[in-house]
Amino acid sequence: MNSLTERLLHPDRLYSASEVLARPSLVPGSAGVYAWYFSQVPSFVDAAACHRHGDHTLLYVGISPKAPPTNGKPPSRSTLRKRLQTHYGGNAEGSTLRLTLGCLLSEQLGIKLRRVGSGTRYTFTNPGEQVLDRWMQNHAFVAWVATDRPWELESRILSSGLCLPLNINGNSQPETVAALSALRSKAKQQAKNMEVVADNGGPRKALRL
Repeated sequence: MNSLTERLLHPDRLYSASEVLARPSLVPGSAGVYAWYFSQVPSFVDAAACHRHGDHTLLYVGISPKAPPTNGKPPSRSTLRKRLQTHYGGNAEGSTLRLTLGCLLSEQLGIKLRRVGSGTRYTFTNPGEQVLDRWMQNHAFVAWVATDRPWELESRILSSGLCLPLNINGNSQPETVAALSALRSKAKQQAKNMEVVADNGGPRKALRL
């Protein structure tokens, strides 16, 4: 197995929200791949076959930046630091991980996806995003590796057979993708049936625990 993959599967340590959002941040401002581990698995998720690191379960892998576009548009200038800060301190519109977690935890946390602004953006609105902040601070931890072409490593990981139930794009397990896609579509449809709200759900100036 690739040594970078091994570092994600057996990291020296896992980092919390407060560490990622600290200033100065411990996360490098470079390209790379990150792995999300959870101390509590949402009840909808079947994690029986997932990789574990100590008491934490690996559910999701992501990258920053994305692969350069092939249509001539400029490549993304995002970094590991920016992306992880968005996952921990942004909102569901900017973070597919937050969108998925919020949909999975909607009943448990008492939060609902809503349309905001012009009506084309979706977040859990405040205080919903702050509630999700607190859940992630308590249960979501991350490890990362820096690499110049993270999309190549991500592709190898997703095609390796590793069980990653929160990944949708590139996931080789169609049942998982279908179930998550249906859950998120249902939440968006319910949001369409409610009025648009002004609150965009973030960003927050500081993580409130």
